[in-house]
Amino acid sequence: MSSTYSNMFKNYFKIAYRNLLKNKAYSFINIGGLAVGMSVALLIGLWIADELSFNHYHQNHDRIAQVMQNRTIDGNKDTQPIVSIPLEDELRSKYESDFKHLVIAFWNQEQVLSYGENKFTKLGNYMGKEAIQLFSLNMLKGTNEGLAEPGSILLSESTAKMIFGEEEAMGKLMKINNDMDAEVTGVYEDLPKSSSLHGLAFISPWELFVSSQNWVRNARAESNWDMASFQLFVQLADHANLQEVSEKIKKVAFNHVDEMEKAYDPQLFLHPMNDWHLRNNWQNGMNTGGLIQFVWLFGIVGAFVLILACINFMNLSTAQSEKRSKEVGIRKSIGSLRSQLIYQFFTESFLVVLLSFVLSAIMVLLALPYFNELANKNILLPVTSFSFWFAIIGFIIFTGLLAGSYPALYLSSFRPLEVLKGTFKSSKSAITFRKGLVVLQFTVSVALIIGTIAVQKQIQYTKDRPMGYDTKGTIMIWSNSPDFKGKYELLRTALKSKQAILEMSESNSPLTGVFSFDGNFSWEGKDPNAQPRFAAIRVTHDYGKTAGWEVIEGRNFSRDYASDSTAFILNKTAVEYMGLEDPIGKMVAWGEKESARKFQIVGVITVSYTHLRAHETEADL
Repeated sequence: MSSTYSNMFKNYFKIAYRNLLKNKAYSFINIGGLAVGMSVALLIGLWIADELSFNHYHQNHDRIAQVMQNRTIDGNKDTQPIVSIPLEDELRSKYESDFKHLVIAFWNQEQVLSYGENKFTKLGNYMGKEAIQLFSLNMLKGTNEGLAEPGSILLSESTAKMIFGEEEAMGKLMKINNDMDAEVTGVYEDLPKSSSLHGLAFISPWELFVSSQNWVRNARAESNWDMASFQLFVQLADHANLQEVSEKIKKVAFNHVDEMEKAYDPQLFLHPMNDWHLRNNWQNGMNTGGLIQFVWLFGIVGAFVLILACINFMNLSTAQSEKRSKEVGIRKSIGSLRSQLIYQFFTESFLVVLLSFVLSAIMVLLALPYFNELANKNILLPVTSFSFWFAIIGFIIFTGLLAGSYPALYLSSFRPLEVLKGTFKSSKSAITFRKGLVVLQFTVSVALIIGTIAVQKQIQYTKDRPMGYDTKGTIMIWSNSPDFKGKYELLRTALKSKQAILEMSESNSPLTGVFSFDGNFSWEGKDPNAQPRFAAIRVTHDYGKTAGWEVIEGRNFSRDYASDSTAFILNKTAVEYMGLEDPIGKMVAWGEKESARKFQIVGVITVSYTHLRAHETEADL
């Protein structure tokens, strides 16, 4: 019996192969069209798999979380990944059984690493000593105790090679920002692009950061719960439940902050690592998704493209029905069962799908380098993975069934008597179905084209929308090294004299973001019950000229006015929120009531990422 079935399917493949050779143009269009659709679906599938496996590089990704904080400001909940220093000790001492590791950290920032005369600007952070275990860093050299000593530093493999070349990195002494000495105590494997820590070139101990920064050292010494400026990562204990632990720690910050901060009702919760990348959008304290929406969108697009390719295959197959009708009639007249014909046509479909897949795999391999560059990924075909081949087999079977179902059922339904008499005609239902397939094909195609145009216009709008500053020729340089301190005016004068720049300025935040928020502002007419938090940055005189913002009232900061050392420039949104009809000349108090400094509003600008911009002298920065 097995031999009979083997011969039967061997015969089916021979017939299918001969038909493909006999109709070369038809075969080329059918296989090529299906291959293009499959290659698009495969690329999208690989991208989706990469997105869904984001952060899976870290062994305990399903047990790792970041402590987040909700604060209610003017009736709306603001969600930020910021905590205060004392929180780590509080969780470690009172909730020890719920956590396996706790790691306090600053923020990923570019720092200057020096070794001898060589200096490199690299992305780094300062973390608690358990960071190696929590993030399961692959230590190529050194141990999990690499952050135990305050004066130590861990380097990524590529950074160690860049700085030391073929020399041994371990034990070498280097400087961070030219003012902190650190000994290399470990080298870890570069973190992949599918990690939220990708690009982290070095990690130094939290204690080194505390000892080098007076404001951080004072905040820890005073157990300052009100200064929420840091990050805290945790790994849950094996028995702990994330939701239950979140509920336990919810009021920890609220119970320690002062009365002014209590008014914001700070509430802590845990944000799992598996959601850091795909579900990181927050609105009024609720998670509203994020990149996961694009995953679903591209998944739908991939499915539609594959369906279009399958519909094209069905239409081409049924269009050849008249050429196959006599073959079906003769086979049925000599005793072939309809089920056998269905098997035959499905075999032909699977052969086409298999050839299309081979072609599509080649196309994907050729396209992957360009696709990775476009998507900023490092996707490879996981040919050594059993699950990959399992998915591929399922993909081929699904496509073969989808593409071959209608042709197999339709062609096998021909009546031999009508076919052999020459009176066979396609039924109205068959014609209607084929027309429906064509209409569906064009409908989906038009929908995809419209969607593509809409996305392209949205991208163009994003590129052309007002940014609040002039993007042409504007560059930003981090002045982390103390070598720059006190030399701003000297550097500015030298660069302008050489006509290397049109203008330059300093600020404590980049043009594209804000590092400082404050709620200690008051002004005439302020609602006593209002609890606003303004984004505020400190800048030097020429910031407005450098950024190229548009002043709609008043003026820019000017070196001609000594009083500008206590001046404000607001954006239009801030003016409207504060209810100031004639803002120029009005005073705004900044700070605690007893020690608040008064600033005069000298200008209003149109668009800005921040609500308030305060001029400060270089010494104040």
